[in-house]
Amino acid sequence: MRNVVVVALVFATGAWVHSQTPAPTDRVMRVTAAARALAPGQSDAGALADLRAWDQRVTDMQRAGDLRRLAGISDDMVAGGVDERFEQRHLGVRVFGGSLTRQLNRFGQAESVFGTIYPDVTIDVTPALAPDAAASRLAAAGNGVVLRTSPPELMIIPNDAGGYRLTYSARVFSAADGWVRRVFIDADTGATADSYIDSWTQTAAIGTGSGVIGDTKKIMTGQQGSSFIAADLLRPPDSNTYFGLPRTGILTFDLKGNLNRTLQVLDFLAPAVTDIAADSDNVWTDAAIVDAHTYAGYTYDFYYKRFGRKGLDNANLQMWLFTNPVKATDWPALFGQYGGTFFLNAFYSSGGNVTFGVGLPSTVTMSGKTWYPFSGALDVVAHELTHGVTDYTSDLIYRNESGALNESFSDMMGTAVEFDFQPVGNGIGQADWLEGEDIARPGGIRSLSNPNAYGHPDHYSLRRTTSADNGGVHTNSSIVNHMFYLAIAGGTNRVSGQTVVGVGFENRQQIERAIYRAFTVLMPASATFSAARAATIQAARDLYGTNSNAERALTAAWNAVGVS
Repeated sequence: MRNVVVVALVFATGAWVHSQTPAPTDRVMRVTAAARALAPGQSDAGALADLRAWDQRVTDMQRAGDLRRLAGISDDMVAGGVDERFEQRHLGVRVFGGSLTRQLNRFGQAESVFGTIYPDVTIDVTPALAPDAAASRLAAAGNGVVLRTSPPELMIIPNDAGGYRLTYSARVFSAADGWVRRVFIDADTGATADSYIDSWTQTAAIGTGSGVIGDTKKIMTGQQGSSFIAADLLRPPDSNTYFGLPRTGILTFDLKGNLNRTLQVLDFLAPAVTDIAADSDNVWTDAAIVDAHTYAGYTYDFYYKRFGRKGLDNANLQMWLFTNPVKATDWPALFGQYGGTFFLNAFYSSGGNVTFGVGLPSTVTMSGKTWYPFSGALDVVAHELTHGVTDYTSDLIYRNESGALNESFSDMMGTAVEFDFQPVGNGIGQADWLEGEDIARPGGIRSLSNPNAYGHPDHYSLRRTTSADNGGVHTNSSIVNHMFYLAIAGGTNRVSGQTVVGVGFENRQQIERAIYRAFTVLMPASATFSAARAATIQAARDLYGTNSNAERALTAAWNAVGVS
């Protein structure tokens, strides 16, 4: 289940008019109901009342036979919770597109309801065609054969002319072009009622695209009709479907520089299928999209390969990546208000959502640097997605020392991902101990090996005690970052003068694994640097034994940066 905090009951206007001519807003009801308000002007109390009303309506519709419960699955993410799925029925016949999910807590209370319902269906469901005759008509309409897994089924569909239509439906494979189509025929006349390609979810497509640094990458996509969309079908999805979006491990959205749409989406209004990044020939040219989508896949692979972790929540929560929130050329008008969000930043939101800033036009420099789209750096993408891992594990409180630990864990894992996928070196597109060097040129924004070069503390005695930046979370994190560097590469701390013998670059996985275990399993939400020291050392003992090279390196590294 997505960790969306505020949701509301929404009624959307459909494109058809029912034959009994109800109000247009009754044509289709799109439901996103939860305990706190989403819609402008709606109170939390009103949202909760709507949720309770929908909870009762689901129960009433189920009792009346208008909803059929398909599944009730234990929620692995919410102790004792149950996720229910329903499909809409009229006199026992499925209403195509009508479905609801309801999420129950351990007390059996509804926490949320999502779905689409078609009201006031009053159509007769007695077909003139027999099922055998329907099968041959469906095969002919789809120029192929009816799949054995999809025999003809009576189904009610909304009619473009108004009202509803009784049809037979099946999935038909055509050898003529290799497509699988969902075909509908009129249940009385056998005439084709509707048909669409229904095979884009069957296999992944592999496109190519140019990234921010001009390199060519393979990009994992899905085909939808004649277009390709940034839906990664190779990384596994979780068990949920969100707002009618494709079930894939990673979805990358293109907000097309539309600030209003960006604000709507980030206000927890659901993104639409039309927001998904798309390309006509699977040769992608928007570098921000290419890199966000590809680098998220690299990050997923790293976590699975190194730690056996299945995505951000360890249950393959779908990742949503939002690119092009504004246009870089709009910076003169918007930078004052949105410079720290949609231009020079990337940020993680709850529920596996990451938004990437667009940088600045190439003719503009700031702080002596040229700023490119933030999705153009592998370590930045991995950094933000690691905030998602923290979100579902230790949930480190984002202020003071625990907040600096939160930031440092993302820096450390971002660096680890970069070393795993890119060649070691000092140039663009190469792995090093800098953060963000591919998008903030020259030099990046932080250094793990030499924090002082960027004005950041490299020893606990130099930590910032300020209320700014949530207590210096982006500066004090460098103390822990430097510890990580010393534990692997070794060296002498500039302030303490203490020399550390690291495990060596070829054994860096030992430190990475100890850090991961400490930050995801052992540490509490309000951890201090001292607690982090104890947790990482204990993690090294758990993994490699007492007095192992990893334990000694971590102990010496924490000592060197002044954390006891």
